[in-house]
Amino acid sequence: MCTAANCRTRNWTVSNSVGRGSCLQLDQVSLAVGRSCLLLRRSTARLVVGAEALREQVADCRDRGGRLVVVGHGSKPRFPVPTDAEELSTCGHAGILEYRPEELVITARAGTSLAELDDAVTAQGQILPFDPPRFDGRGTLGGAVASGLSGPARPWRGSVRDAVLGVELINGLAQRLRFGGSVMKNVAGYDVSRLATGAAGRLGVVLSASVRVLPAPEADETVCARCTASEAGDRLRRWAHLPLPITGTCYVDGVLSVRLSGSAVAIDRAKAEMSMAELGDDGIWAAVRDMAHPFFAASRTLARLSLPRGATFAGDEALIEWGGCRVWARTEPADALALTFTRNGSDWQVSAPRTDATVAKYAARVRSAFDPDSVFVSAESP
Repeated sequence: MCTAANCRTRNWTVSNSVGRGSCLQLDQVSLAVGRSCLLLRRSTARLVVGAEALREQVADCRDRGGRLVVVGHGSKPRFPVPTDAEELSTCGHAGILEYRPEELVITARAGTSLAELDDAVTAQGQILPFDPPRFDGRGTLGGAVASGLSGPARPWRGSVRDAVLGVELINGLAQRLRFGGSVMKNVAGYDVSRLATGAAGRLGVVLSASVRVLPAPEADETVCARCTASEAGDRLRRWAHLPLPITGTCYVDGVLSVRLSGSAVAIDRAKAEMSMAELGDDGIWAAVRDMAHPFFAASRTLARLSLPRGATFAGDEALIEWGGCRVWARTEPADALALTFTRNGSDWQVSAPRTDATVAKYAARVRSAFDPDSVFVSAESP
């Protein structure tokens, strides 16, 4: 069990306070959610501090026949939600519970800001491998787990789901449940902690999560080359078969950028093997991750497509990342499985893709087991 004393001996701390990510200190934020363009403002969210207070709020809402949508900093584009849903904020439930650098595991409450987590792991020479988005510099651990959004290194360092070892949540019956753990080899049976990752709060309120961290690389360097999308695809497919220290790729505006991470010797060797010596912009990775790149600012409607590894995509007007596996296209999606992002002022509306009938059937059964009274709303809610 972690104590404040042994935390200090390892040069890291446990926070039991509301923390720097408190919603009370955030500017008012409006997000366009859904086709109805409903604007949910931060002032409408109920700031509840403490796990038991959150549980009581869920129980009260269930007794009244109400519905809840769980929010953290409210920084991410969201799917449509019913206009009668109440916001339940986890921002007051913040703080790092336990951090064991020698075991590469950190456990924190859902409202803990990503900035606080970054500071803690950086001090120990480690990183969050999934590198979740920080839209406008905001974001919480609970939001990262619920959204399942990962950064540019996702194909090489893994997704949020790959990093989650355990979660504690409150289901629609107002029960506190714990799944998984805080070590990498103790999962038996159904790995519900990873099922909750990316569920957008449909299964319940995430109270805390244990996630895996990784040692920070000795160095990062961005190199670039001018080429067409087709040429970029050829290079990426060829590099996929080589042991290169790639941790990010992005093709946009006729330039292919590649991030190399590792020792200085390994990076120099990779640059020679890839025939790429021109230095690129290191800031492109955070800009693309947070949808702050000029490509997004100049777009009104975007289709985000997920492609299999090695797929061919020759759209020179698109932004292509993840080694060619994710494409942002400035067109109306012909594929009904694509996510559609539509700009509304400075915010983005997100239209949900069509769900496979078989997947939808089993997803509905899982949601019914966790939330039989539909307390937590989702994009598919009426």
